[in-house]
Amino acid sequence: MLRYQDFVPKMTKPAAFLSPAEHESFDAALTEANRWIKENEIRVVNVETVVLPNIWSRYEEGSRDPSLGTSGESPSFWHQFVRVWYEVGTLPEKEGSEFRVQGSAESGT
Repeated sequence: MLRYQDFVPKMTKPAAFLSPAEHESFDAALTEANRWIKENEIRVVNVETVVLPNIWSRYEEGSRDPSLGTSGESPSFWHQFVRVWYEVGTLPEKEGSEFRVQGSAESGT
């Protein structure tokens, strides 16, 4: 089963009047991804850098939000994070001309 885990730089200081929010570096997110992969012995399929607008907006749901808005009337802030795609469970076992998956995996990340 294919899953993903996002490593988004954490907000270290919320936005204030006339000053934008501050966040950890992209390198901090990459370090956290590497730690998670190593500690959990993750079978990585792909790693990508994702850039999305306004994931910290109170009207959005973060990196998993399927629809993030931008508007010309208000400023948009674009955020970069690491997404790790990985496999869970066991590999398919060929049986005749069909494939069968051995074992099962719980859902969620």
